[in-house]
Amino acid sequence: MSEAIVKLTGINIYQSKNLILSGVNLQIDKGEFVYLIGKTGSGKSSLLKMIYGDVELVEGEGHVAGFSLNNLKKKQVPYLRRRLGIVFQDFQLLTDRSINDNLLFVLKATGWNDKSKMLSRVNEVLEKVHLTTKGFKMPHELSGGEQQRVVIARALLNDPELILADEPTGNLDPETSDSIMRLLFEISNSGRAVLMATHNYSLMDKFPARTIKCENGKITEELQSA
Repeated sequence: MSEAIVKLTGINIYQSKNLILSGVNLQIDKGEFVYLIGKTGSGKSSLLKMIYGDVELVEGEGHVAGFSLNNLKKKQVPYLRRRLGIVFQDFQLLTDRSINDNLLFVLKATGWNDKSKMLSRVNEVLEKVHLTTKGFKMPHELSGGEQQRVVIARALLNDPELILADEPTGNLDPETSDSIMRLLFEISNSGRAVLMATHNYSLMDKFPARTIKCENGKITEELQSA
């Protein structure tokens, strides 16, 4: 039996009282990799924001990583986000501290307090993204691709059930983009779901996966080419 990490049924998504997407039905299962495509302004970001609790669900029914979006209180949002890993196009690393300290900062902010366990977890996630020797570097000392790997490591810190990646290769050259994609598929193969918003159709050809499209206020499933 597949295990749904995201299940949205009959959802209407609003931004400032404007209906952005209507009748959204979407299920993403554990370990599934899904692309999210659509033109700028088609609702991709609004959908991601609803999934991580930044846009209120007012119509329809939604469940994400064991949380009901219908009854989500503001104080519950941080707990929902601990079950999610969020990867943005702009790295949003703290520039005044090392990679290790960037990751320790997130652990502290999400309730960890045992220093030895925290250091051990930092080492684990850096190993997963193939950056074991880079923890003592400052962000500006890393390449763009390495910084994006750190962002993915940061997203993995609390062992999330779902990774939300918003244009994670948008600022990277093709070779680096390929290595980031391989890493995201590795993460998916380890049992975590990955939902990735992208405009990069050549990457999608190279790394085929299930694809959903935001268009004309609706979400549709794209058929994969053979």
